Amino acid sequence: MPDERQDDSPSILIVDDEPAIRMSLSHLLAEIGYSVRSAQDGFSALVEIWKEIPDIILSDLNMPGMSGFELLSVIRRRFPSIRVIAMSGAFCRDDGSTEIAADAFYQKGGGVGSLLESIRDLPLPGRIAPNPPTASAPIWIQPDGHTTSGEPYVTITCPECSRSFPQALGSSLRQAREIDCVYCLSKIPYAIAQPADRTPAESLHRKHSEGKPAPSSRPHF
Repeated sequence: MPDERQDDSPSILIVDDEPAIRMSLSHLLAEIGYSVRSAQDGFSALVEIWKEIPDIILSDLNMPGMSGFELLSVIRRRFPSIRVIAMSGAFCRDDGSTEIAADAFYQKGGGVGSLLESIRDLPLPGRIAPNPPTASAPIWIQPDGHTTSGEPYVTITCPECSRSFPQALGSSLRQAREIDCVYCLSKIPYAIAQPADRTPAESLHRKHSEGKPAPSSRPHF
């Protein structure tokens, strides 16, 4: 659970894949009196949010990996108390592409004054805990194959950040399990779906005599 801030100074999380922009905005806002942190992409931003919930997020829209569009969508679902300013040099205020989950929009290169005005105009609600996941039912997943070491694995897609990652099943025969998303740290309950004609032990410990998957389909972990 993220920590809730105890002081009254507004906190800002800057998310941008360009180091120069992160550094310049961080210095500017810190000098004015804001508590500032920064993240280089959407995944890093989610990790920072879970450490401590900021009052405001200033996020670029065009970033590799998880784009700003995707990040702000996740924030709106899970952290509705956070105020969001989207910023971009590729899109403009009148572009339909900027109709996203944001409270304000800052055009890069439009002058620091307009950015500061947008920040000051944002109403800051009381700091509250994030919304819990709306669904607690496990995700049912079938084993995908075996790793290069012969261990069975599944591919899990996080329902919060929509990113996928492989997970080794190990020797446990438990059907219901839980794991933290490797990207956004959300709890993901999941269960292993087994074919009707195969017991869990047979499914998880099949011999390579049934046929090895193609090398390109094996995750290296």
